[in-house]
Amino acid sequence: MEPLPAKALILEACRAAPVIGHPVLESAHLLAGLHERRARIELGATSDIDAHRARLVLAIDRWIATEVPPPSGGAHMHTETVGMVVDRIAQFSVSAHETLFSAPEWAVHIAWERLAELALGYHDLAFEVSAGLRRLPYLGGPRTSSPR
Repeated sequence: MEPLPAKALILEACRAAPVIGHPVLESAHLLAGLHERRARIELGATSDIDAHRARLVLAIDRWIATEVPPPSGGAHMHTETVGMVVDRIAQFSVSAHETLFSAPEWAVHIAWERLAELALGYHDLAFEVSAGLRRLPYLGGPRTSSPR
């Protein structure tokens, strides 16, 4: 099993191309780029970007389904997939970096606090999924455990 990347590596991948060849890091980097593009175009013109994001989220979730051991029978369900969380980290990272240039100090603090809390949530989720302590929602990919 290839381990899930650490939160620091996910955050780094949202700012620069990852130096470690890992599918989750590569997807995080691409997701951040898509969020940067999405922030600069009109609301009605985001469908292609959102479709690409959905494909990257699904790619992460498929990787998780094939690389991470199945959860134990008593594992609690999480409300989001790892791919969804990585997509939000990419979104919050882009948003936090953008506040540095144009937002009041309180807004900068809130954006960075939100990113830090989500990164901690990813850290906990990655540990729990890797240890078989957390189940993830089924989104139509390969099943790693029986449904409850």
